[in-house]
Amino acid sequence: MDLEERLSLVTREPTEEIITKNELTDLFLNVSVPKHYIGIEISGLLHLGSLMLTGFKVNDFIRAGVNCTLFLADWHSFINKKLGADWDKINHLSDYYAEAFQLVSPGVNIVLGSKMYRERGSEYWNDLILFGKHLTLARTMRSLTIMGRTKKDNLDFSQLLYPSMQSIDIRSLGVDIVHAGMDQRKIHMLTREIFPKLGWKTPVAVHHHLLPGLSEPSQFELPGSTLGKRKLISKMSKSNPGGSILVHDDSETINHKIGMAYCPAGVSKNNPLLELVRYIIFHQFSEFEVERAARYGGTISYSNYAQLEYDFKNKHLHPADLKRAVSIYLNKIIDPVRQHFKGRQPKLEN
Repeated sequence: MDLEERLSLVTREPTEEIITKNELTDLFLNVSVPKHYIGIEISGLLHLGSLMLTGFKVNDFIRAGVNCTLFLADWHSFINKKLGADWDKINHLSDYYAEAFQLVSPGVNIVLGSKMYRERGSEYWNDLILFGKHLTLARTMRSLTIMGRTKKDNLDFSQLLYPSMQSIDIRSLGVDIVHAGMDQRKIHMLTREIFPKLGWKTPVAVHHHLLPGLSEPSQFELPGSTLGKRKLISKMSKSNPGGSILVHDDSETINHKIGMAYCPAGVSKNNPLLELVRYIIFHQFSEFEVERAARYGGTISYSNYAQLEYDFKNKHLHPADLKRAVSIYLNKIIDPVRQHFKGRQPKLEN
């Protein structure tokens, strides 16, 4: 595979940002098999964003000849109070995450955080202290957004260690490429700032798009803004089952959720249905077919997202027809995972 093909795979959607593309090019020119990492908290049942979109991007890296690692951040999950900070649940779901990602992304390496910490021992904590000497408390507080926390939260001391631990995970794995959703950008900028000061390898950062939830996006004030700026947000989340497509949902459930999703006629901005087509369906299918009654123009097939968006914005495509088609394709995509775990969906209740 030539250089342009490798770059094309890494830069294709859902990739949203690469810091920097020139560094990535140099990496491919000088390292035959670069090492990649993405870290995942253990936080609940997997959905389209957490498993499918992430796994599809990992597959792009694998096809580009990159050695990919999924880091299961069990200690981070405990620190961040995921699953009620219940170690039994965290351990149980760690196995589930590993199995699911190996199914969706064959060839990915699985590394469990607690196992790596035991193996590195004092070396890990030595690096943590060295890194911390270059990090102010104020910068740590600003970085807490990577774990969905702010300085307004009632934090315990362990949570202040989270940004430094995530940085030293990157150092410990010796990776050339760090990969995450856009919500993890701050921590990668932190490593790119501090690692050179310590003479450590500075990784290329690749950030992918965050899949929105199915409900209408809500507005909130940007933290620290003095200009009253507001932002629309609706991230797919396990904490809102009705607003997300779980990989265990049966076809009827998916059809219902898509049928209830926010999708106003002619509105393409912040439209979760169009985003599902763009980032999930078109990643796996070269054609997206929408069945329509003959009186509404009959069945139409799209070979790229731009065509679809144009028709929807100009009301040549009705939301109901779009929703039916999205449901059909999502069921095709999810079905292998759904069948694999049939009858043994992890139990999260006490």
